[in-house]
Amino acid sequence: MVESAGAQDPGPEGAGFAYHPMERELIVIGRVGTAGPDSSALDMFLTDQQLTLEPLFGGEARVRESLAQLPGHGEEVPDLSLFHRVRGGEDRMDELASRLAGLPGIETAYVKPSALPARGNGDPTYDDATYDSDSEADDGRREKEGVAAPDFSGRQGYLGPAPEGVDAAWTWLQAGGSGDGVSVVDVEGAWQLSHRDLGPKLAGMVVGTPVEDLAWRNHGTSVLGVLGGSRTGSGTLGIVPEAVLAAASPHGIGTARAITEAADRLTPGDILLIPLHRPGPRFGYEAGDDQRGHIPLEWWPDDFAAIRYATARGVVVVEAAGNGSDSLDDALYETRPDGFPAWWRNPFDPAGPSSGAIVVGAGAPPPGTHGRDHGPDRSRLGFSNFGTRVDAQGWGHEVTTAGGFWNRPGELQGGPEEDTWYTDAFSGTSPAAAMVAGAIAALQGMLRTAGLRPLTPVYVRDVLRATGSPQREAPGRPHSQRIGNRPDLRAAVAHLVPRQYAEGLAERFADEVLPHPRENASSLRLYVNGAWRTLTYPEPHVRQAVHTAFAGARPRVHVRYADDEVVGVIVMGESTQ
Repeated sequence: MVESAGAQDPGPEGAGFAYHPMERELIVIGRVGTAGPDSSALDMFLTDQQLTLEPLFGGEARVRESLAQLPGHGEEVPDLSLFHRVRGGEDRMDELASRLAGLPGIETAYVKPSALPARGNGDPTYDDATYDSDSEADDGRREKEGVAAPDFSGRQGYLGPAPEGVDAAWTWLQAGGSGDGVSVVDVEGAWQLSHRDLGPKLAGMVVGTPVEDLAWRNHGTSVLGVLGGSRTGSGTLGIVPEAVLAAASPHGIGTARAITEAADRLTPGDILLIPLHRPGPRFGYEAGDDQRGHIPLEWWPDDFAAIRYATARGVVVVEAAGNGSDSLDDALYETRPDGFPAWWRNPFDPAGPSSGAIVVGAGAPPPGTHGRDHGPDRSRLGFSNFGTRVDAQGWGHEVTTAGGFWNRPGELQGGPEEDTWYTDAFSGTSPAAAMVAGAIAALQGMLRTAGLRPLTPVYVRDVLRATGSPQREAPGRPHSQRIGNRPDLRAAVAHLVPRQYAEGLAERFADEVLPHPRENASSLRLYVNGAWRTLTYPEPHVRQAVHTAFAGARPRVHVRYADDEVVGVIVMGESTQ
């Protein structure tokens, strides 16, 4: 393991912050070119061991019909009819996998550990010794009696302009920029769907059965809050409050089945969010409270096939990179694990087969957010996985949203009722993935409202990599530990819609050297062709050159702009001889 992967920052979850696991899964893969693992030897084995073998993605006829409807008839999608799941024998799955792999008609079998929320513990403002549930309960009762919760949107810096935020507030002023006409399905364990912030756009559960666990519910509620917090004037705001949100749980059916069934309920351009990870091969697939070695779900063949099916349908899949503190470029991931089929290839290798998902890492929020400092803004957080496969980043700490903290009431607002809880400490690659999913939904909403085709999964990846606020370095975490750019929605729109540029000489300038309020962007304004044009966040050398030019007798500052935004400045000098 690379020493610098997490040396400066332990995993985001301290001891005691583990999540209650869902069931492990025993997956059986039939041999390519056979009619399926239905030999008499297999039937005898299943009967003797009191096991049931069921198609993972539905019957062969249903699978063939689904694949036939894909563009190119699903040529790049693994054959879903080969995948099966074993029911029973939960206490001896590893032994059963070895024995099943040796039976006629079966390519191999493997055991999948439970998928878990890719959430960190954040920095709660209370602990078991100091939290006073009675004082918080008063706030909850006042809320239930009809008094609005405080407006926490001022604490949601990720909604603001780039580079600190994704500029969601700007997209709300654009037609469709609130996610109009876009659906997002969140694939994880549980949610508090009655939370007051989730609003009328919530479609509810569409797949699976929720896990009966408070920590899982808080996680799901916080993810949905980042996406769709409603505009009520209190509580929090979502990046895309007009998007239709739905929930899909793998509990009882497995992650791959949940992904494909959720994808079948979406249309091209809609979004499927997977804020989960699993313990990978780094530590023998064993889960730990610190989450080291946890990786994206697409590592497992059936999950890869499910995600590839979804993206082949035109659904944009956004996947957490995981909180494993690991490099996904490591040679470890080139080695085919025991039990994986011979045709498996490393999905983290850009030269290998791609699931088509957008993989999201966790970056530091701006220093001073909620009075804390996690390193330079947009630098990789120590717990976040990184590598060439990672496409973009979102905030990995200090995310203000709906829901409580881990398995407790919200530290920002608690009380006896879960539907009034708020947290300031949502962290991990989960909120980062939700943030990026929200930004994508805003783009798709604007395109649909304009009567244009939504972006394909491949084009979404291209836009995220070509635009956005660049990753920055931190001690021990160089740029080479890639987590990508933070989305910049205004820049993404400019990239998608070619702008008309104009040029002229600046007649005068105004330099906002001390913005007020302080969260406003620093700007240099230049008066060109009868109007003020603005350069946001000017580099120090640009600012100095403009000042020097206007200090002379004949300033010659040539400006290129689009609408009112300055995109280029040329300072022209004259010879003194």
